[in-house]
Amino acid sequence: MPKFMMVYKGEATDMSDMTEEQQGQVMAAWGAWMEGVGSALSDVGAPFGPNASVVDNGSDGTATPLSGYSIVEADDMAGAKALVDGHPYLTDDKGNYAVDIYEMMPVPM
Repeated sequence: MPKFMMVYKGEATDMSDMTEEQQGQVMAAWGAWMEGVGSALSDVGAPFGPNASVVDNGSDGTATPLSGYSIVEADDMAGAKALVDGHPYLTDDKGNYAVDIYEMMPVPM
């Protein structure tokens, strides 16, 4: 079954800047999403930390603000897109965050 990487675009709030109650709410929302996705979630992923960008001319660039990733399995892109339903990363409703989805293609050998 095809795999798709969900890349979380936007600067997430640092959990250390939240109260324990807020942290609990965030973790509960992620748990609910993961439970809803079920076995289609092949890799829960991880948050991203400090970043850097190197341009093809050797200079430093500016990294795109990404905050993490997850990997899911679905029959096709439509199925992968359907898995973001209820995703906690998309609850802000202000247009500051997005989940970009990429099909993971086999490496040609």
